[in-house]
Amino acid sequence: MKSICFFFQLHQPLRLKRYRFFEIGTDHYYYNDFANEDSVRYLADNCYLPANRTLLEMIQNTNGKFKVAFSISGVLLEQLEQYAPEVIDSFKELVDTGSVELLGEPYAHSLSALYDENEFKAQVKRHSQKIESLFGQTPKVFCNTELIYSDEIGEYISKLGFKGALLEGARHILGWKSANYTYKHPYVDLTLLPRNTEMSDNIAFRFSNWGWDQYPLTADKYINWVADMKDGEDFMVVGMNYGALGINNHADSGIFEFFKALPYQAMIKNVNFMTPSEAIAKSKNDDVLTTGEPISWADEEKDLSAWNGNDLQGEALQKLYAVSERVRLCTDRAIKYDWLNLQACDNFYYMSTKHFAGNTIAHTGPYESPYEAFMNYMNILSDFLQRVDEQYPTTIDNEELNSLLKTINNQESQIVELEEEIA
Repeated sequence: MKSICFFFQLHQPLRLKRYRFFEIGTDHYYYNDFANEDSVRYLADNCYLPANRTLLEMIQNTNGKFKVAFSISGVLLEQLEQYAPEVIDSFKELVDTGSVELLGEPYAHSLSALYDENEFKAQVKRHSQKIESLFGQTPKVFCNTELIYSDEIGEYISKLGFKGALLEGARHILGWKSANYTYKHPYVDLTLLPRNTEMSDNIAFRFSNWGWDQYPLTADKYINWVADMKDGEDFMVVGMNYGALGINNHADSGIFEFFKALPYQAMIKNVNFMTPSEAIAKSKNDDVLTTGEPISWADEEKDLSAWNGNDLQGEALQKLYAVSERVRLCTDRAIKYDWLNLQACDNFYYMSTKHFAGNTIAHTGPYESPYEAFMNYMNILSDFLQRVDEQYPTTIDNEELNSLLKTINNQESQIVELEEEIA
């Protein structure tokens, strides 16, 4: 029997307000509250609520046989609690069916896995606690920000107790191997589930594309593709941003009707649905998948260039993470709050020049250009760094200080581990 493993990633950053140079040192509030509420309400009304109703109906109509997984960032959960609490209730209703799995991820949907292991671990633990407090479920499988993954990140994930991780089925990583298998990490106990890029993008990006040679995409056609997997390929991971249901593909495109028809067509073709944890439990493949350089699900390159591919992004990231150890020692709640939100990967994505040429602007979010995004962020970051320095003034180099503080933190962690071992 062939199986589909659906997962959706949900994230919405806090939008930063227009922050000018002369405000540095005088204004410590960085957010556009109106834009944030407006964005969350738009997502709730056009995607989250109708999509959740659709999936709940699918689960109920199949007596729980339709299954799905979600990776929801902590910063989005906070905004939903504030601006759209009914969305939280609808997710609780989904989780209560027993057919929904919630995945782990960094709380701020950050790039911390690439720049600061301690920060990454702290955010993952905080996110798991948030998921457990809201939904009563502890994440067992990990879905990193934008599916960013490498062998080193896999080691971090394993140390945090996760039994599996989702990653992009990038061609340059898989080579001749198929995405429709589970794999093993080369040196830690971690099962890897590659996303089937083509089958995922057929829904996320091509469903409403009239110029696509397979348009229109129907449920029976899609399930036939799944059923036609090669012998030995038992399951397929299909993952996308949740905005594919109602935002990228508007309701009038038929996206919700398409999903509702999937279980019926799956029953005809003897195809079932499973969660990532179920896929890992049924895994029979011991083949190793090695990923030296970090990959992601972004663009054709499937690399990190969307977030750190130019000098603007590199400078912003370097200055931000240079104070990470001092921020973790800080007790100021406002600084801690801003630290999380300034790490959201979107802030650096807006600075990308990959899709910017002349007067053609794409993927720059609320800014007119990547350069404007950079200037606004750096003005805010300058004020933030001043506040951190006021809390922990230092006359030594940031890199030297970070090294010293990391040594102290590592020694404290070793002491805790030794005490647990003795106990």
